[in-house]
Amino acid sequence: MRRTKVAVAVLSCAMAMLGPAMVEPASASAARIVRIADRSPTRSSVFIDSPAMGRTVQVDVLHPADGDARPAYYLLDGLDPGVGQSTWTNATDAESFFRGKNVNVVLPVGGQASYYTDWQRDDPHFGRYRWETFLTQELPPLIDENFDGNGVNAIGGLSMGGTAAFVLAARHPQLYRAIAGYSACPDTGLATGGVMFSIANRGGDPVNMWGAPGGPAWAEHDPALMADRLRGKTIYLSTGTGVPGPHEAELKPQLAENIFLGGPVEVGINACVIAFERRLRGMAIPARIDYSPVGTHSWSYWQDTLHASWPTLATAIGA
Repeated sequence: MRRTKVAVAVLSCAMAMLGPAMVEPASASAARIVRIADRSPTRSSVFIDSPAMGRTVQVDVLHPADGDARPAYYLLDGLDPGVGQSTWTNATDAESFFRGKNVNVVLPVGGQASYYTDWQRDDPHFGRYRWETFLTQELPPLIDENFDGNGVNAIGGLSMGGTAAFVLAARHPQLYRAIAGYSACPDTGLATGGVMFSIANRGGDPVNMWGAPGGPAWAEHDPALMADRLRGKTIYLSTGTGVPGPHEAELKPQLAENIFLGGPVEVGINACVIAFERRLRGMAIPARIDYSPVGTHSWSYWQDTLHASWPTLATAIGA
């Protein structure tokens, strides 16, 4: 127990180093595609006028060049998304990996430290964050209509995005058949300190998201408390231990950051995943958990686990 508490405390501190007006709900029905830019025969950038967000939002889609109706895999980014594209396409082989697979991979662009949720208040630094409404109401019908979707969905993400994937799946269980988290903590109660610190570290006011810690909105966004809503879904989680592994033997510019920052972060993630698995097991909810004896909080490992997770997710959504 003491080890878990220490690990979570480490996560709270290390994870982030990697009076505004209330937001009125917006109608999802008015969302529309402004334009679609084809980057290749199997990759398109979609620009969507989002009433919920109050701006145009870019979403990249990896899709087959042709074929029959297909499911969608919504794949979320981490705390610091890429500029102009998802970090999944910038830092991994996701584009080539999914080429030829009968699935639409939907990659939202932006959302730094947003946790892909609807914030209670506009934030002076980030502006308006209504990601939950955008991702669960506005976006799916547009993707299905324009990219031959069949209405079957999975959702996943790394780190912050993985936490968000479990939150969204628990809050909208009818929308997703499968959930994946790569180095993600699905217990927002356990990770409260890390969540708040990560937002503040990037210039936002964490109280603008779900209010003060311990308030009702935090419980309403805690997958550990809503785990029963995940029953019947395919669940995938992966974590390393923070111990340097094979990818730390590679000479990369971010090598020191992976070891000295990504290592401690992954220690905390590991403790959270263990606790979450125990929660699921106690409720007789099956899940596939990939525990690696090594691995830091870094992209090379997330590429590995993206590959490892796909057979499980593909089977769940019929891809």
